[in-house]
Order: sequence, then C-alpha cells, then structure tokens
Amino acid sequence: MKTFYCIFVLSVLFMSCKDKTQSKTESVAITEQTKTSKVTQITAFKGQQVTGISVSNTGRIFVNFPRWRKGVNNAVVEVKNDTSLPFPNKTWNSWEIGDQVETNKFVGVQSVVVYNDLIYILDTRSALFQEVVDAPRIFAFNINTKNLEHTYILNEEAYHPNSYINDLRLDKKNNKIYFTDSGNSGLVILDLKSEKFTRVLDNHPSTEADAEFLTFGTNKFEKQIHSDGIALDTKNDKLYYHALTGYNLHSISTEALTQNNTEAIENAVTFETKTAAPDGMIMDANGNLYFGNLENSKIMYRKPDGSIHTLVEGDVIKWPDTFSIYNGYLYFTNARINEASGDISNMEFTVNKIALAEK
Repeated sequence: MKTFYCIFVLSVLFMSCKDKTQSKTESVAITEQTKTSKVTQITAFKGQQVTGISVSNTGRIFVNFPRWRKGVNNAVVEVKNDTSLPFPNKTWNSWEIGDQVETNKFVGVQSVVVYNDLIYILDTRSALFQEVVDAPRIFAFNINTKNLEHTYILNEEAYHPNSYINDLRLDKKNNKIYFTDSGNSGLVILDLKSEKFTRVLDNHPSTEADAEFLTFGTNKFEKQIHSDGIALDTKNDKLYYHALTGYNLHSISTEALTQNNTEAIENAVTFETKTAAPDGMIMDANGNLYFGNLENSKIMYRKPDGSIHTLVEGDVIKWPDTFSIYNGYLYFTNARINEASGDISNMEFTVNKIALAEK
C-alpha cells in the first residue's frame, strides 16, 4: 500500500508539472479521469481514410470515407462482423474523380448520421478539397429497405463555391437539421417541414478558425478549417459548435436560430470556454460534451458544470474525427488527418469504442 501511495503521489506531481508547461491548447482547468479507460478496436481500414461514424439504435455501424484523394473504394459502408458492405449498394458508391456527376451517386461524403430507421448521408459534392461540383445535399435512406426516402438539396443562398458542409445534427423537437460549413465559415439550417435551407453566422467570428495552425510535435498542420464540430443539447435547447483550427467553443440557443434576423442571431451567440482543438463533437444523455484534443492525442469531455476532463489519451487516439453513442459506449474514428499528407496505402484507419464517462 505504501508503494502504491508513493507511485500515486509521484504521478500527481508529474501531472502537476506537466500542466504548468502545457500549450495554449489546454489552457483551461482540466481534471484527469482516475479510472483506466480501455479502447476497443472494432475494425480497421488499410489505405481507406474513414472519417464519419454513426451507430443505429440497434447497434448497426455505418461509416464513410470522403473523396479527398483518388482510390476511395466506397463512400459509405455498413460494418458487419469486421466486413464492410457498400451502402446502399455498389452503384451509389461507384463514382470516381473525373467522372460526370450523377444524381444517384455519392461524390464526397463527409458525414453520416442515423436517426431511428433513417440514415442521413451528407454529400459535400466536393472532391480533392476543391470547389463544389454540384449543390451539396443530404440523402436520407431507410437502413432496413435501403430505399432512398428523400433528398435535400441546398439552395444557392445556403452555400458558397468553396463550402465544405461538414457535419450535422438532427433536432426533432424543432423539426430542423443543423450543419457546419468548414470551408466557408458558417452554419446552415434545414427546416424539415418547408425543406428550405437558411445560412446563418456566415463568416462570423464564432464560426471562423481562430488559430493559424495546429501543432503536432515538431510539425505544423497549417490548414485553416472553420466551423466543424457540432453538438446538440436537446435538454437545454442549445447548439454547440467549434472551428477545427481553433480553441474557442461557442453555443447558441435553438430558439434564436428560428429568428429571421441576422443581428438577433449574432447577438445570441455565447462564448462558452477555451478548449483543446477538436474535430467532431457529441453530447451524451447526462449533458457531457465529448470532443477530441487533436494535438495531444486525447478525447476530452466537458461536464454540465463546465469542468473539463480527459476520457482517454495515448497512441490509440490518432485524430478522433467523429463520435457516435450507443449502449453506454462512445464510438469514434481515427482519421489520422495530420499524418495522411501523401501516400496512405499502407496506413491503417480504425473504428473504435470506449465506455462513456461516469456521471
């Protein structure tokens, strides 16, 4: 017991010293989680860079692969027993860079979100990080029948030529879908009843990148990526969002987003806190906001009281891109974006899960 106590004291002293030398990415007060967290790898993709993930309420796992380079085998797949099945079929996933754009083929899928029996597939209509070749859109498929139930196409006022519509959250209470645009900063709102898209906080300081680069050891990630992570607090009717290249977490009430007044919406924006630079975000049923700490290979969470904690850290965390929650577990993808600057044919990109934080 005495030996254990000494080790514990030394560990605390080490963490204390480490905190004093932390970079600005962790300038807020952070409490480390005391229990050991175990990451379980579900599957891995060699040479295929997975970003988005969503788990259905029956445990079915769907992931996507953006078309950031040639050689993407599929845009969307369902993971079953460590095998990958193109969803909804091979034809929808058969578009290649240089092909003519077709209505019934995915071009550049960035995110997938399953809600009940529907999967919402966000197609940026962008490839190779270039301007959109067509209006960004959302395909809603029935995951059981694999039938296309609906297509929502952004109107011209809702996106820019350099838009990269990145992630989405469904708000069934208000019959809305909220999106981030990481190419040209801003938020986009879809009214599911009228099927009209509205763009808000366009080039607003809260949606713009607030840093010039991110740091990974001695290397710099010098791409400025704007509003990216998004999370919905359905209990408090609040939408959180965060630029990827930056350290500022903002929120806005969903009620404010119903207003047809630019100034009123801008005045409703709340700066929440400084955080580490994340990619995706998600909120659990207990009000914990999960986000990645890209520069330090961690997954963090912010409790309702505002305190920030570490869920897990280490080599098993390699740019956690997107999160999904199912049956007490946080599912996430390791996109390794800072490492994948050249040939990725021998790189592995994993899908993982870890137990949610305790209350």
